Amino acid sequence: MILISSSAASLPLRKGFYQKKCPSAETIVRNAVKAALATDPGIPAALIRLHFHDCFVRGCDASILLDSTPNNKAEKDSMGNKGVQGFQVIDEAKAKLEAQCPNNVSCSDIIAFAARDSVTLAGGPYYDVPAGRRDGRISSIQEVTKNLPDAFFNVTQLKENFARKGLSLEEMVTLSGAHSIGDSHCSSFSKRLYSFNKTVATDPSIDVSYVTLLKAKCPKPLNNNGANPDPLVPFDPVTPNRLDNNYYKNLKSNKGLLASDQTLWDTAITRSLVKGNVNHPSAWAKKFAAAMLHMGSIEVLTGTQGEIRKNCRVVN
Repeated sequence: MILISSSAASLPLRKGFYQKKCPSAETIVRNAVKAALATDPGIPAALIRLHFHDCFVRGCDASILLDSTPNNKAEKDSMGNKGVQGFQVIDEAKAKLEAQCPNNVSCSDIIAFAARDSVTLAGGPYYDVPAGRRDGRISSIQEVTKNLPDAFFNVTQLKENFARKGLSLEEMVTLSGAHSIGDSHCSSFSKRLYSFNKTVATDPSIDVSYVTLLKAKCPKPLNNNGANPDPLVPFDPVTPNRLDNNYYKNLKSNKGLLASDQTLWDTAITRSLVKGNVNHPSAWAKKFAAAMLHMGSIEVLTGTQGEIRKNCRVVN
């Protein structure tokens, strides 16, 4: 007897979904991620972020992969998705999957597999990914900023944002650990360095030596119409390409890059969770895998819903 979640159109995700119809699906995706990693150490962070940004807007339906058309501006063109990368890795995996087992593997499952492989290749835990997601047909630039958390959110705002997606406060703190790898544009935090509020120019919660380091990397934004330089800065200057609990150690040392990072230490309700992740790295790794799985199930399309895109950038 097959269990169905709500209707015949909607089936639960399951492990080994492609075992019969495309047994090499996960291997093909993993090889594409490994090939990209060989030339770009930032690929794991990019693919984890791609999964997150996809799932938080319309659910995990690969809507972030759709290109804009003359009549529709798509998610990927939003400022909220500035710097989101990894599209070419998904394209590469999809092309090989279509050659081997056409019309079988969804773009949304490819993103989920690629994110899992990125976690593992960056030194994080391995976890089995249940599959069966199908691809959405809608992608709208207007939906991005009202669904994604902002770099200046406080804990209350972060908690509410994640709760709307069915994720708990602890899962929010756990998933924030993805900022152990990857980088951010200076524009996402330069306000903390140069124009914090009317009284002080620099956010007093940032470690003084870290302020000096960040100011050296991020020039003061120009006040004219000239193009502002907007370099990239690693979230974790110690182990920038290793997914570990160093992110939480940085918060304890007042070296969280974004305001939405440092607020996890500066707020009592989340500080104990951060301390736990500092003291118990293996427990955090297990929680991270579980939280990634939960995130990967947000508002998924299954069964006869959506479609299996032949090209991840356009609807069929």
